[in-house]
Amino acid sequence: MTTYLLERALLPDGWRDEVEVTVEDGRFVEVRDPFTRFDPQALADNLGIHRSAGESVRVPGLTIPGLANTHSHAFHRALRGRTQAGQGTFWTWREQMYAVAERLDPDGYLELATATFQEMVAAGITCVGEFHYLHHGRDGTPYTDPNEMGAVLVEAARVAGLRITVLDTLYLSSGFGAAPRGAQVRYADGSALAWAERVSALVAPEHAIVAGALHSVRTLPKDPAETLNLLAGWAADRPFHVHLSEQVAENEGALAAYGLTPTRLLAAHGLLGPMTTAVHATHLCDRDIAELGSASAFVSFCPTTERDLGDGVGPSRRLADAGARLTLGSDSNAVIDLFEEMRAVELDERLVTQRRGHWRSADLIEAATTTGHASLGWPDAGAIAVGQRADLVTLDTTTPRTAGTGADEHTVVFAAGAGDVVSTMIEGRLIFRHDDREEIGRALSRAIGKVWAE
Repeated sequence: MTTYLLERALLPDGWRDEVEVTVEDGRFVEVRDPFTRFDPQALADNLGIHRSAGESVRVPGLTIPGLANTHSHAFHRALRGRTQAGQGTFWTWREQMYAVAERLDPDGYLELATATFQEMVAAGITCVGEFHYLHHGRDGTPYTDPNEMGAVLVEAARVAGLRITVLDTLYLSSGFGAAPRGAQVRYADGSALAWAERVSALVAPEHAIVAGALHSVRTLPKDPAETLNLLAGWAADRPFHVHLSEQVAENEGALAAYGLTPTRLLAAHGLLGPMTTAVHATHLCDRDIAELGSASAFVSFCPTTERDLGDGVGPSRRLADAGARLTLGSDSNAVIDLFEEMRAVELDERLVTQRRGHWRSADLIEAATTTGHASLGWPDAGAIAVGQRADLVTLDTTTPRTAGTGADEHTVVFAAGAGDVVSTMIEGRLIFRHDDREEIGRALSRAIGKVWAE
């Protein structure tokens, strides 16, 4: 049992100064501020908690709950700074991404994913949803352990110190029934049944959850009904994620192949619900927005990737008003900074509408914390509250970015960046300190250098 005195912290009911939290077995067992009305010892006695004597460990700065990165492709980190220049579209960028996907083996992927997850922890991320489709060997042949690449991600998360939801991804076609080609053969299991059998065998230790994903409706067979029905049954009681309407061409292809938009196709087969996360959700019609809202689905916006690839700006405010729940992801990891993702949601809406003030800062923080964790299957994380997993992210309020900004939710959303994180605690363990950044940078350089050397 350890007690920390947080100089200023975000609790479920707002900001408080001099907050004392006690952590035991990775969870908050006591949260007190100067306005707490209960005698701490009496409260501990009532809850059956033993309070140890001793002084609190003081934590200066601005402390918030741990952040949830709901959409990541760890291997895309090798593309940063190498694919942004020049002209092209999402589709030309995809060919560059495939070139990296063709090169990775389990050892190289373990090194790259570990360093990428360490960068996430340094940015205050305590849980990641890894959208995993790099399943098989370079020629499409399964490894001796068919889940070896998924196990690599689980191990990388363990070494980096964060929780992971492996969103094991079904991928059957290069486009509306066409056979996989090139790097895509590494993604494909051949059938939905083969995918379900493989992923059901992936073992999840305590820091991991195994869940399901569909890459996109583009990757379905010509007759998708059987596949979608199987997927709906498999994913019924666990998180289910899907790239949805990221590109106009995807919508056009779905209408031509299936006579429905991607959203309506999923809805028709029971794949829209409160455990569904629609990733990107960029190009939606009014009916799509209503379908996602009425299902109380999550929507994972990844603004730094969506602007990098020229995807467009999704209707975040309209989706939320319809009943959908916003979460945030780093996707291609061209940027790993959920503070930037938070403010980009609001700022992108301003560009589209030429008006300010679409999202409250508090709501954007909620998207990055409690809502994000819930979408990944961790509803007991993302808040500084008794019983929650003890994740704490502390920001320096004296940097050139944060100084004089008010030390509140507006500092978090509109001033701070990943570089202002001075410490990250995950389930009571101090995983990152600000002076760890240099070593993380060296690890990334080594891992990415090996990918490109090959």
